[in-house]
Amino acid sequence: MDLMKLGIVYETKTPPDRRVPLTPSQCRELMDRYSGLEIIVQPSEYRCYTDKEYTAEGVTLGEDLTGCVVLLGVKEVKIGSLVDQKTYLFFSHTAKKQPYNRGLLQAIIGKGIRLVDYEYLTDKDQVRVVAFGRWAGVVGAYNGLRAYGLRHGTFELRPATQCRDLEELKSELGKVEMDRVRIVITGGGRVAGGATEILDAAGIRQVEPQSYLDQTFDHAVYARLDPWHYTRRSDGSVFDFGHFVAHPGAYENSFIPYAVRTDMFVACHFWDPQSPVLLTRGDLSGNTPIGVIADISCDINGPISSTVRASTIADPFYGYDPGSGYETASFEKGSITVMAVDNLPGELPRDASADFGAAIMEHVIPELLGLKDTGMLARASIAENGRLTGTYAYLQDFLDGKE
Repeated sequence: MDLMKLGIVYETKTPPDRRVPLTPSQCRELMDRYSGLEIIVQPSEYRCYTDKEYTAEGVTLGEDLTGCVVLLGVKEVKIGSLVDQKTYLFFSHTAKKQPYNRGLLQAIIGKGIRLVDYEYLTDKDQVRVVAFGRWAGVVGAYNGLRAYGLRHGTFELRPATQCRDLEELKSELGKVEMDRVRIVITGGGRVAGGATEILDAAGIRQVEPQSYLDQTFDHAVYARLDPWHYTRRSDGSVFDFGHFVAHPGAYENSFIPYAVRTDMFVACHFWDPQSPVLLTRGDLSGNTPIGVIADISCDINGPISSTVRASTIADPFYGYDPGSGYETASFEKGSITVMAVDNLPGELPRDASADFGAAIMEHVIPELLGLKDTGMLARASIAENGRLTGTYAYLQDFLDGKE
């Protein structure tokens, strides 16, 4: 293997994210495993792992990363911090034509940067290989339970950010007291898996979707719904997941029968703008008993009308008045309490980073070092050599400001 310098950038997005793509011990393990690899870490006072923890593992700290071939971060890199002609890996939030990051994509093209977006790193079966999804589900469901306790004054959980790790967070769940509360989760991936992990740990029993619709219970329950539960073919044909992914506009909402029997909604689904809206303002205006919505998916002005903005780790809750469509105080009477933090894994950054870094070590580093080539990096490369790659050519009009 040829000598390669790999840099870990400090997070420049405001507020700064505390997660890291590789932990100190993972950096050490990689350098021991690959003799030609050197890792340089930009100093940061915000990271969940301190500069001293990196240096204790023999990792070099350095502000100047211009000698590095590949630069790894977590969230979007501030335009002024981008280094020309480098390969960057981070969550860019550009491939869905997010308008707030148009300038970032334009700068990446202008600087000849190869942008590899973590979100699109997939194996041969198109399954994502690195993600923080489990941790978003874990923290999002925990925050939802915390909101419910505060709203009803029945229990009070410590904020997730005050828990050192998952073990300490789960120890808080012994405080949860929920009698006959009905919770629904939408989605079936890693995010939903993290959410069910927390509800199970809180002692809330899972029931099948049909039982959720048909039965009453003398204890708290939750049901997890797949797309074929909360949507259906508009033409009456049998649901087909592949067809749903390819033609989301051919489907309509079938979520309302669940919503009218739900007290708390934990949204973990993937949503395409062409797919059905799940809860309109009208649906929420007196037609459902839902009082808490933990919108982990956090699609602003998307499938859930109450998600009018993202909330923050420091201030995770706000209220929504479905009558007026306006935001209110978090627990105002007659409003719905919304949790819509868009960087939830940042609340358990050490656990989330270690899990994420392990996936990078296994799947991504060998490809970056040229030890194997499964096409994974090419599939996730949005831009290279001053232009969009073929897979992402559909972004050209967005890039040019034409849409």
